[in-house]
Amino acid sequence: MANVTKLKLTNFKRFRTLLIDFNPNINTIIGDNEAGKSTILQAIELVASGNRSKLENVGFETLFNKECVDEFLHGTQQFEDLPKIHVEIYLSDETNPDLFGNHNTDKVDASGLHMVCEPNQELAKEINTVLAVGSQNFPFEFYEVKFITFSGEAFSGYRRLFKCLTIDSSQINSEHANREYIKSVYESTVDSPNRALLKNDYRQQKLSFKNNSLQIVNDTLGDYDFSLRTGSKYNLETDITLTQDNIPIDERGKGQQCFIKTEFALSRNSEKRVIDTLLLEEPENHLSHTNMKRLILKISESHQNQIIIATHNSLISSRLDLRNSILINSSSLEPLTLNTLPASTAKFFVKAPDNNILEFALSQKVILVEGDAEYILFDAFYQLATGKRPEADGVHLISVGGTSFKRYLDLARILSIRTAVVRDNDGDFQSKCVDNYSEYTDQAIAIFAEKDVTKSTFEICLYQANSAICDALFSGGNITKTPLQFMLDNKTESALRLLESHAAELIIPSYIAEAVAWINE
Repeated sequence: MANVTKLKLTNFKRFRTLLIDFNPNINTIIGDNEAGKSTILQAIELVASGNRSKLENVGFETLFNKECVDEFLHGTQQFEDLPKIHVEIYLSDETNPDLFGNHNTDKVDASGLHMVCEPNQELAKEINTVLAVGSQNFPFEFYEVKFITFSGEAFSGYRRLFKCLTIDSSQINSEHANREYIKSVYESTVDSPNRALLKNDYRQQKLSFKNNSLQIVNDTLGDYDFSLRTGSKYNLETDITLTQDNIPIDERGKGQQCFIKTEFALSRNSEKRVIDTLLLEEPENHLSHTNMKRLILKISESHQNQIIIATHNSLISSRLDLRNSILINSSSLEPLTLNTLPASTAKFFVKAPDNNILEFALSQKVILVEGDAEYILFDAFYQLATGKRPEADGVHLISVGGTSFKRYLDLARILSIRTAVVRDNDGDFQSKCVDNYSEYTDQAIAIFAEKDVTKSTFEICLYQANSAICDALFSGGNITKTPLQFMLDNKTESALRLLESHAAELIIPSYIAEAVAWINE
């Protein structure tokens, strides 16, 4: 069985060029909106399908990179300069002579499939007529698509040399999407000769039903007969469906449909390896937290085939090992992999409580704080220092446990994220805040803490900078402790009270003010 080792795109949607390497098991593609996660899955699906009509239904105009089109329209507009789309998937199976050769843009010997969208040479005269007008008219309608193996042979959907299946949870509950999914599963499970035999047998069974069971009724109709629809729209592949406990999957809820489809594909493959690569588009949609964990367990236990997942979900990316992640960012066209992340950090996030991994990974500037109290008040501190909210400066604030700082810094180094750590000195500034982070000395990483070891926690620093406010707010009534002791024993409650009543009057602890200034340098 083959799996995708590399995907190469040229002039395909948002990518002028893109090169991604995949591992043979699980790959999670993470990224923000419009980054191109779905584009990657679509590219693999289109070239693997070998289906011209599928691509034409999508439309060349939607597939071409707008930058290359604009570049052509503002250039010489000569026929020989018309851009082409190339989608190439390199495959692991180098023993199949039908797939092996050098018919790829790299001109190297490898196994794979190649899709090219290019001007139809037979229509060169018509294309030149369109171009001669000199308007902003790109000749999409005169393009053709070719599917070629790296051996140089043409291929089509009838002969599936590489079988992939896409489950797009955003399309769940769509009648067309369900029909296409079931058709894809059927085609992946049953080879072409057997599909033809079954289709023929189904047509004969319908004919037999008409000639026998319906004939009793038709004998009473005179010149008219009841019959059964036949033809391409009414055959076995359009009538067939999947059921669980005798209930068709399209009658299930959206979340259950997503779970059933994914589980079916995984379990089916573990038995017979009928699918080479499974493509999952945002499987977290419509799933409860419990079912999400169940789905992740199913995926993590599936070692029989390659799985490529596009996701926005931190739980999926971290539970399936961050080292399997590929980051696609809307501000950059170069993918980043996390395969160099230390194993201990990857394992930490597999087992850690639910976290903000994707929020962190998709940020350019982050301030990490140690606890809830700091997080509650930090937004107010930031506004006092800058006159703006953190998000206005592209700054994300994330609360992590004190022991987790280094785990996030491991990510920050790989992803080049400007990161400020704001923490307590715990009574030993040199050891806890300097020596402890010596391996993370980087222009993009900085540690901020109070240097005075007598101010060992955030609450002490906050109290000493705002003693008058705190004395008035945390004394009297049913409070019997000193204001500072009350703050130490009720950290979150104290922060909330200060935020609600004195947010605009607070004096910012100096080390926090330094962190805010540094993150915006």
